Amino acid sequence: MTRKQLIVTGDDFGAAVSVNEAIELAHRAGILNTTCLLVGGLAADDAVGRAKRMPNLRVGLHVAVTDARPVLDPSRIPLLVDADGQLPKTLFRSGVRFFANRAVQAQLAAEIRAQFEAFAATGLALDHVNGHNHMHIHPTVLGLMLDIGRDFGMRAMRLPYEPFGPSWRSSHDQTFVRLSLGVGLQPMIASMRQRLRRAGVAYNDYLFGIADTGRMTSDRVLAMLRELPDGKSEIHFHPATSRWPGMPSWARCEEELAALQNPKVALALREHDIAVATF
Repeated sequence: MTRKQLIVTGDDFGAAVSVNEAIELAHRAGILNTTCLLVGGLAADDAVGRAKRMPNLRVGLHVAVTDARPVLDPSRIPLLVDADGQLPKTLFRSGVRFFANRAVQAQLAAEIRAQFEAFAATGLALDHVNGHNHMHIHPTVLGLMLDIGRDFGMRAMRLPYEPFGPSWRSSHDQTFVRLSLGVGLQPMIASMRQRLRRAGVAYNDYLFGIADTGRMTSDRVLAMLRELPDGKSEIHFHPATSRWPGMPSWARCEEELAALQNPKVALALREHDIAVATF
């Protein structure tokens, strides 16, 4: 077996039709083999229909506890939502409240369970689970996802660990961000890894693309593949065929789609003896 394995994922499936289109194109005519469904997304039904026409596409659940539309009616989770009934964009503030407030935790558990139930209702096989904005690294969120996921047959989860060395060598930029991800978060990553092992949940060794979210162009991806370490890595993208309301103004979503379909990227997988894998 090759020493380097790679899961190629498109995030935010269901967020918008343009995202769904890109993920379908990248799977049918590119290297993408995995995606994660945002069950509260405005185009979730469209995404489910497409997934059922692509039996080889692995689909996971993209649990959203911030910066998204909730599955439950906002009146049932008033402590989780903002004045517009949305899960707020304030990641740090939300994280603090998840730690400190038992009433918030109860509503958080209800929303996470509702998202697992919504995924189960699609009839799709649950390949893995991860968190929107990687919020599943939060100990409270992780604990709830492990407890609730057990009821729905969860077998794998994304470990959001981007190692500093390979990440920095592939770009030589954003040094502080890459250090924060690869070194600063090590205690939380180590705890998460231990909890996943204890729960019998499979996980990847590394994740690439966090520091480069929205900028996963062909050149960056080719450089990442040259630096890919031994083990099972995941590389995640946010492709779209056109801009959509939730996409930051600086994100290059069409270029991310082009990278996934670039023959040079597919060739690089073979040249570097990288096997496309699953969780």
